[in-house]
Amino acid sequence: MKHFLTMLDAQGELEALLREASELKSCHKAGTLGAPFPRKQLGLVFEKPSLRTRVSFEVGIRLLGGDAVFLGPQDIQLGKRESIEDTAQVLSRYCDLLMYRCFRHTDLEELARHGRAPVINGLSEREHPCQILADWQTIQERKGSLRGLTFAYVGDGNNMARSYLVGAAMAGMHVRLACPEEYHPGEDYVQLARKAAHGTKVEVLDDPRQAVEGADVVATDTWVSMGDEAEKEQRLQDFRGYTVDRALMARAKPDAMFLHCMPIYYGLEVTKDVAHGKQSAIFDEAENRLWAQMAVMARLLRA
Repeated sequence: MKHFLTMLDAQGELEALLREASELKSCHKAGTLGAPFPRKQLGLVFEKPSLRTRVSFEVGIRLLGGDAVFLGPQDIQLGKRESIEDTAQVLSRYCDLLMYRCFRHTDLEELARHGRAPVINGLSEREHPCQILADWQTIQERKGSLRGLTFAYVGDGNNMARSYLVGAAMAGMHVRLACPEEYHPGEDYVQLARKAAHGTKVEVLDDPRQAVEGADVVATDTWVSMGDEAEKEQRLQDFRGYTVDRALMARAKPDAMFLHCMPIYYGLEVTKDVAHGKQSAIFDEAENRLWAQMAVMARLLRA
């Protein structure tokens, strides 16, 4: 794995990454982690703000023994004030790793292509692979294993949905997505997921009830992602009936767990009683961003 831009970059290494994430978490809580990567520098390039992404990466690289430098929209404008090619080469001279949270996935790919430092996708409009690793770690902690589980996602066929499709198939889970027809994730990602599947089913549906029926895990995400604000009113109409509430969760297995990458808009994609209920794992999920991303950084620093 030279970069971590999409879930497919972890193909063949998913189990090892999850195992290392769990080991890092256990070692830290036992006080035996140490600082395996002293003086390593992580460059954080943000076009979009984020609480969890910034804090988890900054804390993570420091726990590994390194340090981080933050570059926000006012500090750097990739492809505008300076070419991505030149920026990639300069940042690679300063940093051992780069994390890029961007609006355009093609810019992420260009940064990885021209620089010498490994690049991690902190979120693009196409995928959010770091979040999926954290989610899979959270499921393993509660369920013991991923293989054979049924994972249901309800909502927008966005970057989360696309990463869930491919990531669930890679992990050996059956995956069902329920999205309004005009918000489906795209046939290209459906086909990528089916190619990655290990004898498991990949389904994209319109009916949330059908998707959630008998599921082991139920997940959702905001209906209005950053960059979609102009479509907010239309989206709120189009997603009526897609709220994950108690009635919808009751269709899943009695021990089903609920996930959401946060931030949450209560009463829209999920009700607060579900998000804060006994089936919810949203705060474990948020914590595991730290350990999953530390595992990714450790793997790339060793490469």
